[in-house]
Amino acid sequence: MADVRIDEALAWLESHVNLEAMEEGRYRAPTLDRITELCDLMGDPHRAYPTIHITGTNGKGSVARMVTELLAATGLSVGTYTSPDLEGINERLACNGLPVGTDTFAELLESLWLLEPMMSEAPTRFEILTAAAFRWFADSAVDAAVIEVGLGGRWDATNIVRSEVAVVTNVALDHTDILGPTRTDIATEKAGIVKPGSLLVLGEDDSELFPIFQDAVDRVGADLWVRNEHFGCQSNRMALDGRLVDLMVPGGHYEDLFIPFHGAHQGDNAAAALAAVDGFFAHPLAGELVEAAFSRTVIPGRLEVVSRSPLIVLDGAHNPAGAASAGAALEEEFDVPGGRVVVLGLLRGRDPVEILECLGIFGIHTVVACPAPSPRSMPAGYVEAAAHSLGLEATSVTSVADGVVRALELVPHDGMVVVTGSMYVAGAARTELTRTGLLDRYAR
Repeated sequence: MADVRIDEALAWLESHVNLEAMEEGRYRAPTLDRITELCDLMGDPHRAYPTIHITGTNGKGSVARMVTELLAATGLSVGTYTSPDLEGINERLACNGLPVGTDTFAELLESLWLLEPMMSEAPTRFEILTAAAFRWFADSAVDAAVIEVGLGGRWDATNIVRSEVAVVTNVALDHTDILGPTRTDIATEKAGIVKPGSLLVLGEDDSELFPIFQDAVDRVGADLWVRNEHFGCQSNRMALDGRLVDLMVPGGHYEDLFIPFHGAHQGDNAAAALAAVDGFFAHPLAGELVEAAFSRTVIPGRLEVVSRSPLIVLDGAHNPAGAASAGAALEEEFDVPGGRVVVLGLLRGRDPVEILECLGIFGIHTVVACPAPSPRSMPAGYVEAAAHSLGLEATSVTSVADGVVRALELVPHDGMVVVTGSMYVAGAARTELTRTGLLDRYAR
């Protein structure tokens, strides 16, 4: 096969089953056979470097970015694999904080294209991306990799890694059609990433779920660190453009540490990230390294302030727990007199009434309902009707870009625009704001 251009490579990639875009109830039976076979054909590149593996209902992307910067602050070369992407698929693969380049990405996909005929069954789109990340990190000779689970844990394509540290940020109800109807089911799936001889950093503190994780580490001979016992955020105060926190990890304590993220929940994420790196090195990091690492961490699409005038915040909250965290942060840190114009787009299977209630309906000036840019999008009319049922002013538009434009027309001079409901929605809004110049002027 001759060298392919990126558009040809992406067309080949998109010809594969995309579980992220499929309707509920149509998923394949879970298996690690395809990703195992594909990586075997490549010589198992995922075994060329140590790994920190991260799962959780919410917060895993934030923790992945913090862990990456903490590792990099010590001088390591770090590969990072995250999902979903905000504005471009190459964002999912990063080395030392930089997304994979177009030519390199095309070459990676071409190499997998050549291997596909040797497989007993075609891989999925996510499996191809996962294999591409593993291969690129090995080719780049990274010192460590930070791997975010795509969905669940036990049957996720990333779960062929032999991680030194596993992180579970939290457990809430999400993707119940795949992972199971209860938090116990979901916890069991997430506990499946624990590997023999590794360390589990457990951010979930529900005592009813604890036996699931204890059994998982006992079964494979792993160690367990539990939030508020071995590590945690002991103090969490609002500060200018972030939080001021006291973090505790085994053997180390960090006071008045500034983290440049909005939302009190980021204090728990920071503690989990710091504990993961502490466990990876088997000793705490120097305070100045931790300060430098957090100061460099950027988490796009998570309560991200992209404009000051007008005030615009993007947040990819897509489930009730995430919306509740966002709502609490909006009330504490962005209590503006004019209220909030909320641009909201959801995927099917969500309850728009519940999401709006979690965001805090008393602070909402108007809801601008839009479709999420996904085949699984909930019709904007459903979101508008839900807003009306709660007594809110609401209107519908046909795209996220139109939603941003409409919100900017409606927002009071002393109000703010919040774009939320899905990472797909936050990403599309980011693209539109970049096009108009607002994001370029105000993003960090």
